[in-house]
Amino acid sequence: MSLAKELRMTILDALVIKNREKLASFEEKLAYSFTDISLLQEAFIHSSYAFEQGNDLRRDNETLEFLGDAVLDLTVGHALYQHYPEMKEGELTQLRAALVNESHLACMAREIDLGSDLLLGRGEDHSQGRTKNSILSCAFEAVMGALFLDGGYQVVENAVAKLVAPWFDERHKDLEIADAKSRLQAMLQEIFSEGPIYHLEGTSGPDHDKTFSVSVRFRDQVLASGEAKNKKKAEQQAAAKVVENFDSYNFRSSIKGGEE
Repeated sequence: MSLAKELRMTILDALVIKNREKLASFEEKLAYSFTDISLLQEAFIHSSYAFEQGNDLRRDNETLEFLGDAVLDLTVGHALYQHYPEMKEGELTQLRAALVNESHLACMAREIDLGSDLLLGRGEDHSQGRTKNSILSCAFEAVMGALFLDGGYQVVENAVAKLVAPWFDERHKDLEIADAKSRLQAMLQEIFSEGPIYHLEGTSGPDHDKTFSVSVRFRDQVLASGEAKNKKKAEQQAAAKVVENFDSYNFRSSIKGGEE
């Protein structure tokens, strides 16, 4: 073993000793005890911190992030396949993407307060690096990579069940709402050869925090309304309400010219 490698291992070991309590606390959040705790410590080392150490510490969490990215795709995909056995491939792919994209990984990282354990360079730390989606999402992936190296596939699968699976239904609902406008358009076109119209009913709140109220209409009748922080989401919410009740007799008969 080279002297340089021995030195790097010594520094990593020193970080483990220094941060032992924090590492133990994080293990509790994962419900897993590492055999090689230095893997978890490495998952917390941002490249900006490693850079500031110069040649003394060239290890950061980017390689673990690479591994964790691949492991998450597989384990989340497997969990979704089991949770939604009747869901089609395209829907599963969309849902997995919504669960493992940068913003949602960062959201899950905040849930376990991952940012407080990161080792950042001074500049990155001063620029609120602990709150940045890019840094938090990469660190979350790195932790998954560390879990895989230490305990294998089943350990990551357990972590996914604990940290990611509780979001399945909520993210599924988000996708349904986001797709509701196109679905409603297709449904009305098929029956009536016409599409809906969205009308901005009004806004409320200060300019920096407005709430938009939108109605969806068909043949001059208001079918539903939605409220959100932007017009597009308000339209999606309104459309989702209509789609949800589309097959009910009362809805279909309430439209002038509709077929009972």
